[in-house]
Amino acid sequence: MHHDEPTWTPPPQAPDQEPPRQLRRILRLFRPYRGRLALVGLLVCAASLVSVATPFLLKEILDTALPQGRTGLLSLLALGMILSAVVTSVFGVLQTLISTSVGQRVMHDLRTAVYGRLQSMSLAFFTRTRTGEVQSRIANDIGGMQATVTSTATSLVSNLTSVIATVVAMLALDWRLTVVSLLLLPVFVWISRRVGRERKKIATERQKQMAVMAATVTESLSVSGIVLGRTMGRADSLTTSFAAESERLVDLEIRSNMAGRWRMAVITIVMAAMPAVIYWTAGLAFQLGGPTVSIGTLVAFVSLQQGLFRPTVSLLSTGVQIQTSLALFQRIFEYLDLTVDITEPENPVRLDEIKGEIRFEDVEFRYDEKSGPTLQGIDLAIPAGGSLAVVGPTGSGKSTLSHLVPRLYDVTGGRVTLDGVDVRDLDFDTLARAVGVVSQETYLFHASVAENLRFAKPDATDEELVTAARAAQIHDHIASLPDGYDTVVGERGHRFSGGEKQRLAIARTILRDPPVLILDEATSALDTRTERAVQEAIDALSADRTTLTIAHRLSTVRGADQIVVLDAGRTAERGTHEELLARDGRYAALVRRDAQLEPTA
Repeated sequence: MHHDEPTWTPPPQAPDQEPPRQLRRILRLFRPYRGRLALVGLLVCAASLVSVATPFLLKEILDTALPQGRTGLLSLLALGMILSAVVTSVFGVLQTLISTSVGQRVMHDLRTAVYGRLQSMSLAFFTRTRTGEVQSRIANDIGGMQATVTSTATSLVSNLTSVIATVVAMLALDWRLTVVSLLLLPVFVWISRRVGRERKKIATERQKQMAVMAATVTESLSVSGIVLGRTMGRADSLTTSFAAESERLVDLEIRSNMAGRWRMAVITIVMAAMPAVIYWTAGLAFQLGGPTVSIGTLVAFVSLQQGLFRPTVSLLSTGVQIQTSLALFQRIFEYLDLTVDITEPENPVRLDEIKGEIRFEDVEFRYDEKSGPTLQGIDLAIPAGGSLAVVGPTGSGKSTLSHLVPRLYDVTGGRVTLDGVDVRDLDFDTLARAVGVVSQETYLFHASVAENLRFAKPDATDEELVTAARAAQIHDHIASLPDGYDTVVGERGHRFSGGEKQRLAIARTILRDPPVLILDEATSALDTRTERAVQEAIDALSADRTTLTIAHRLSTVRGADQIVVLDAGRTAERGTHEELLARDGRYAALVRRDAQLEPTA
């Protein structure tokens, strides 16, 4: 499923400054775990030094213990080699355990930070971003960094220590052979850096494609997506479209895995051939009358040189992996760097007692700087316990107006107040306690009825659940279900009808008991009979509360203290039902329209 509407795009980065800045930022993620990482470093250094001792023990066996027949020395040296292997292995297990736990904690911190940042974003961000894209960043991108954050740092320290210790040991044995061994190292480093840049570029493309696939799956395999696909006869075309997206991912995965593989294979071949080069060099030097090298020194040197091979290749691969992972880190940092446009002030106002008076004072709102105002010059007042209904044609700004009270959006001009305090100055807890919303699109979690109700009040007792459900006229239906309040509602509540879901939402709001209630076209999607049942539940919910009703059907708003007609974001009319009918203006025309539609409802 493709969308043509504008979507969120990350801000551009300065390419030349990006990697160093990112590396510093990545290192800051590990700062809370400095102590454990220091212990890992000690274990790694100790393991590397112990492993380097083995070739020296081997040299003594070949040059001294065996030629001189010293059995006692031979036993000690052999035991030393065994102990070296045991100590190295034990240290390796310990450092893997600690480094993995640190890495998983870092990933947990990242996941939590991204989730928390997204929870604080305004509704505007989510209207511009596909749900699957958000899920992909949290699951695929952070999951893709697992190897980097759990083992790369340890691998880097371990291999670097091994390389340094091995090179020092090789120099101690024979500096001339060491020079021969290291001649090609700069070439290897250059090759690995090129491979790394190539893989990083492909990794960025791959993660974007994974996000596209995640979004496609989320949309087309949801309950609503399945219903739409089947009823429109598009199931096969959706499968074909998904197959095409998957094919693109296959190509990127192959390119990612094969990028630089031949160049790295050349490095492996050259490193594997080095022992033959060392033997050939030593033999040639001996034949030409150069300095002789003992058999023990030669075998120990080749053993060290082979020991140098593994960590050097691993270091080069780690460099490639780090460059690839930078692409993933950048995608995560893009979310962490999102500007939160709806924030709590430094010294927020907390209201312990909320009366519920709502005022809109010269309110203006526009979705972005390029678009015209959705609302303009709105001046409305709802006294505590009073009711205001807002009606008007589609696109007049009714729902947008209701979103400004709970700060799903912030006004771009004027202000909205609760009990005389600008809602932008209130702490989030006060606002959440004050305002309850029942909308046309009822959202229920894939959980039990009781869990869905307790989302409003986690510590609610069973008796409170039943009381709220009775008030919403849904208790009898819940009680008739095989599992009662433990019945799982299904994905997005598809096991319940529209009217039943609305009454569950009303019960949830009753449990929350907010002094201010916003009803955003809460009955517009229901048939007339179901609407009456839900309206009775709404009437019970609205009693003694400040109520702002956004209405499509005018039959639900006749009893409101005041009715406002919006047109193109401005107040066109206001008054009671009777006053507006007597005026015979826009409201009266809307009433006549409803009267004509009523028989066919």
